[in-house]
Amino acid sequence: MDARLDFSAVNCSVAAALAIVGEKWTLLVLREAFFGLTRFDEMQEAIGCARNILSNRLATLVESGLLERTSYQQEGQRQRPEYRLTQQGVELFPVVISLMNWGDRWLAKAGNAPIEIRHKECTSPIHVELRCARGHGPLNANETFATPGPGAIRVVPH
Repeated sequence: MDARLDFSAVNCSVAAALAIVGEKWTLLVLREAFFGLTRFDEMQEAIGCARNILSNRLATLVESGLLERTSYQQEGQRQRPEYRLTQQGVELFPVVISLMNWGDRWLAKAGNAPIEIRHKECTSPIHVELRCARGHGPLNANETFATPGPGAIRVVPH
């Protein structure tokens, strides 16, 4: 029997992350933030969702600490909000790139990526890969195993 099943999934980090970013529009907002958009109207145009949905997603991302809301003011205009990634938000970049790479491989027509993300210095395409702390990799699920971590909660048998 898998020893991991002796521990509760109640505090699962995947579930906690999905509670914040597990909605389609939320990941698309983050995608646009990674591409450099900071203003509501720009994001709304790029994403194409209803204004109330975008407003709700931005509020959730600010409340969760992934975006920071600041103000800007163009000459002769009123102050408006601007949304910038926090360090916590920036650290989701590999997640979004992984989803993009997977979609490019399995969902793009004829494997033609609609957008390519490239390294600014050398212009090579980027990808995400898993490595262990000793540098072995790239790794896949068959080369890993789950074990209870320091935050694991043991299940009490009934």
